[in-house]
Amino acid sequence: MNKLIALSVLLFVLNCKSTSNSNQMKSMNNEMLIDKGNLYGAGAEGITKQNLIISNASDWKTLIQKLDQVNKVSDSFSETEIDFEKYNVIAIFDKVKNTGGHSIALEISKSTEHIIVNVSFNSPQDMATTVMTQPYIIVKIEKSELPIIFK
Repeated sequence: MNKLIALSVLLFVLNCKSTSNSNQMKSMNNEMLIDKGNLYGAGAEGITKQNLIISNASDWKTLIQKLDQVNKVSDSFSETEIDFEKYNVIAIFDKVKNTGGHSIALEISKSTEHIIVNVSFNSPQDMATTVMTQPYIIVKIEKSELPIIFK
């Protein structure tokens, strides 16, 4: 029992974050997932591996048209009408893959100097379907004057 308590205390201490640094990154909990998934056009959409910051309706409409070229991807979006006075859209696309099971995860943090978007490209751990896919993730974040940096 004492070992369990000691382990619990140790895990608690390790998971606590120091707040002594005033420039410490803070997780932005106000981003909203618009969609996450895979394109199945085998690259026919003409979208390369890239990180996009979309700050106006014209660029947003152009992206939706490209995404919907092969399959109507935007039907699964949580929203398509974005108020670009208040929000920016971040869209991350991986390269076309030969198998399924790939995905993208984001962790968005903010400091007084910039917004950091940490991008993780995840691969399948076990067997995967043999289908050409292109992972993507699209989120909406509050508009800010801070520069956005992708890592």
